[in-house]
Amino acid sequence: MTQLTVKRVYDPPAPGDGTRILVDRLWPRGVSKDRIDLWLRDLAPSDALRHEFHGNPDRWDEFCAAYATELGSPPAQAALATLDAERRKGPVVLLYAAKDEHRNNAEALRLWLDGRANSVQE
Repeated sequence: MTQLTVKRVYDPPAPGDGTRILVDRLWPRGVSKDRIDLWLRDLAPSDALRHEFHGNPDRWDEFCAAYATELGSPPAQAALATLDAERRKGPVVLLYAAKDEHRNNAEALRLWLDGRANSVQE
């Protein structure tokens, strides 16, 4: 698979970004559709998980574990197949709207994908 990076959706697109994929459940306020190539809302955490985590950034590990469980659902698996197809074509940027650059669902997804790739290689 090709390069996978994470960026805040409000950051300007860069020439080497490749396919820009929004992985939030809600469309970010004030962002035009031409800045996003694909919206995979089924890769976003559920509303309940998002609300629970929103006020508790210190529970990052619990959030990641619960999110990993949600990624096993059929809608998330279908979205993951789409993401994998895009990654085979070239670089992909996972976009998120949260203010926290280190603890957000796109970063959690990237970590999960890295773990999945490592387990396949072993």
